[in-house]
Amino acid sequence: MGKLLIRRLEARDSEDISRIQVAITKEPGTIDYRKVVEEEAKKEDRVSFVAERDGKVVGYIITYILYGGFGLEKSAWIRLFGVHPKYMGQGIGKRMAQEVFDVFKKMEIRNIFTSVKWDSVDLLSFFKSLGFDRSNFINLEKILD
Repeated sequence: MGKLLIRRLEARDSEDISRIQVAITKEPGTIDYRKVVEEEAKKEDRVSFVAERDGKVVGYIITYILYGGFGLEKSAWIRLFGVHPKYMGQGIGKRMAQEVFDVFKKMEIRNIFTSVKWDSVDLLSFFKSLGFDRSNFINLEKILD
């Protein structure tokens, strides 16, 4: 296997990210990754990365920063994350997460959040391995008719 490269997300990565998500879920994607990635790539304060092996995008982590809200001055959220199933278990997700953590630390962001469905056991285990735990916040949902 070739060397792993972690680099900043670019607008051109949207199709690769869609391909990875379809490989993970085995379903056509419902998220417009082109729009998400293009918006993210325009931000000056972006802290989102892709992992490349042999020139091929094999993973991604997309985050965003909140500048205040509900008792926190500045925090960050992991919005989207994925590693192609052929490359899972090789530490790629941890490498991308560490890159994100390093940047947030330099930005003096201490609180990093993500939201995972309660039955996503693999994803919950992954985030627990990174040191995530339940927060003092409760996710609330309203479904509009």
